[in-house]
Amino acid sequence: MSTLETFSIIRKWPAKQPELLQLYSLPTPNGVKVSVLLEELEMPYEAHLVSFDSNDQLSPEFVGTFPNNKIPAIIDPSGPHGKPIALFESGAILVYLAEKTGRFLPLDPALRYPTLQWLMFQMGGIGPMFGQVGFFNIYGGKDFDDKRPLMRYVNESKRLLGVLDRHLQGKDWMIGSEYTIADMAILPWVRNMIVRYNAEELIGWHQYPEVRRVLSQWLQRPAVQRGLLIPAR
Repeated sequence: MSTLETFSIIRKWPAKQPELLQLYSLPTPNGVKVSVLLEELEMPYEAHLVSFDSNDQLSPEFVGTFPNNKIPAIIDPSGPHGKPIALFESGAILVYLAEKTGRFLPLDPALRYPTLQWLMFQMGGIGPMFGQVGFFNIYGGKDFDDKRPLMRYVNESKRLLGVLDRHLQGKDWMIGSEYTIADMAILPWVRNMIVRYNAEELIGWHQYPEVRRVLSQWLQRPAVQRGLLIPAR
C-alpha cells in the first residue's frame, strides 16, 4: 500500500505514479495558478481533472481529503519530515511549493513580504471581485434586470486594475525585475476578464496599458502556455 492510499481522494482518482505530487484541479484562474507554477518549476507531477459539471468537488472522496471542496488541491507524497501532506487553497499551495523548491518567492525579506502582500491582494481582492463580474456578466446573474450588483463589482474591479497599472509602471513584474508567485496568482485572473468574462468593454481594458503589457509578456512564457491547459478538459 502506498502512503497516498490513506487519503480518501485516491479512491476516486487513483495515482498512477504515487511517488509524484498529485494535482487535483481544473483550468480556472485559481486552478492554473498551481499548474503554471509546477510547469515553471519543471517539477514532475500527476494531474487529475476535477469536473464541476459532474460535481466531482462535492464527492465524499474529495471532501474527505479537502474539506472546503474547492480546487486546486494537492497531495505531496514527499512533504514535511518526509511525510505526505494534503493542501487546499491556491495561495497556500503557491507558498508551499515556492518554499519547498526555493524558487519564485524571494528569500530577501525586502522582496519576500511585498511578494506575499501582492499574493494576498489577489486572494482577498482581485479573485473575489473579478469573479463576481463574471457571475453577473455572463453566468447566472446576467439575467438580473437590476444591474447595480454588476456595476458594483465592475467599479471595484476597475479600481483594482488601476492599482495594478500604477504599481507596474517601470517594472517588469509585480516585484520589479523578479518574476514571482505574485504574478502567477494575479495574471490568470486578469486574463480571465478578457477571454472568459467578456468584460473588456465594461472595465475599460484600454485604460490599463501597464497591465496589458505585463499580461502579454506573461502569456508568451512556454510554461504559462502549458499550464493554462492543465488538467486537460
